[in-house]
Amino acid sequence: MDSPRPFSSHAPAEARASAADDVSGRAPWALLARLVRPQGRHGELISELLTDFPERFHQRRRLYLIPPAQVGTRPREVELENFWFLRSRIILKFKGIDSINEAEAIRGYTVAIPAEERAPLEPGSVYAGDLLGCHVIDLNHGSLDVGEIVDLDRGSSASTELLVVRRRGLRGPDREALIPLVREYLVLMDPEHRRVEMRLPDGLLEINAPMTEEEKRESRRED
Repeated sequence: MDSPRPFSSHAPAEARASAADDVSGRAPWALLARLVRPQGRHGELISELLTDFPERFHQRRRLYLIPPAQVGTRPREVELENFWFLRSRIILKFKGIDSINEAEAIRGYTVAIPAEERAPLEPGSVYAGDLLGCHVIDLNHGSLDVGEIVDLDRGSSASTELLVVRRRGLRGPDREALIPLVREYLVLMDPEHRRVEMRLPDGLLEINAPMTEEEKRESRRED
């Protein structure tokens, strides 16, 4: 999810980028926030937090903006001018981004730092972001390969992170499932071998489908 969240049956967050470290051999990044939309008239952006260490923004002035994959450009260095929290989100103001139009141009970008600058882990922990690309293996159902972890959802549940898993062999709305990242289900995390072993209750995969964008907007309005 700085942007991995170390996980040891609980997890910190400073997520290492997987999609963000491929263009032109770029180094891995720790993801801190995702720029959602302009907020205000002077270049501020409301952003989704991807880190369990938001207090570290006080220590960080040099940050990097990673563009969405379809943009295809390299990360750019920016200076953090100011920030403040708004409920579960953060408002970011970068030096040189001073208008709504300039903020709109970086909508959807990810705020990151080099992975080597992320917060140190406790022994036995892993960064939740390092789970991206791992496959969930369900030991309760014959070591079934459920699918690949493609994202971490921190907005749908107030109590726990959810693994967004792209299920094997399925299409349409049933293709993705949300699996709570909780110790009750977790057996083994092995990012080196791209494997997360879990014991999932019957019916969990059918119940936990990701919210649509409209449902997410409704949920935010209720907040």
